[in-house]
Amino acid sequence: MSTATPGTFTPQPGAAPLVQQVRAQAAMETKLLLRNGEQLLIALVIPVLALVGGVVGAERLGLTFDDRVVDVLTPGVLALGVLSTSFTSLAIATGFERRYGLIKRLGASPLPRFGLLLGKVVALFGVMALQAVVISAVGFALGWHPHGGVIGAIVALSGAFLGTLAFASLGLFMAGTLRAEATLAAANLIYLLLMMGGGVVLPHTSYGGGAGVLRLLPSGALGDVMRSGLADGQCDALGMFVLMVWAIAGSLLAGRFFKWE
Repeated sequence: MSTATPGTFTPQPGAAPLVQQVRAQAAMETKLLLRNGEQLLIALVIPVLALVGGVVGAERLGLTFDDRVVDVLTPGVLALGVLSTSFTSLAIATGFERRYGLIKRLGASPLPRFGLLLGKVVALFGVMALQAVVISAVGFALGWHPHGGVIGAIVALSGAFLGTLAFASLGLFMAGTLRAEATLAAANLIYLLLMMGGGVVLPHTSYGGGAGVLRLLPSGALGDVMRSGLADGQCDALGMFVLMVWAIAGSLLAGRFFKWE
């Protein structure tokens, strides 16, 4: 029996290259995130309201920090954007994708499972880039003056990258082990708790005796890294280390316990 020479038939059947598959998956994930009103509320509306409300409220109440209020809150709200998208939005969306059997069907496609997760992470970075632009624009309108320079920007981007890995892995761990309704409730509850008392928007020093514990949470570590980078141009080594530990631990948990159906 003769074998056809490659390229004889057009189109030639077969899976697309992995990079092209991941790119297509990331594009689809990004569209789904941006078209979902609830996800946009968590990703953009709440962080912007937290920034504007925090700056106006602090000025009216006479609250002071070591730096200007807007210079303290804007990096914290940028960190909140990372939390909202890479943890809350991802966990909820993935939880319901498991419930409806979407992930199970994608798992049977030529796209490998790690490619599916990689596509989700790439989509997160795209949405967070949009978040950063919107939140920064609002911060500048309120009088924000970052003093970190190029070094501070590199530190902030590195912290956001580690924070995304940490929160995304924890979100996938939650979505891959709990029912969709439980994931919805738990993700929203954790988001609210961390936003109000997790050291992400306000410095951990604002919480009195709980400051030491907050430094060890991924939310508090990310907030500290963003503030030290954008406000002072310095790298919070402890915060970076904490984020790295959480990213490794979350990845191990997600890889071990994530159920595809």
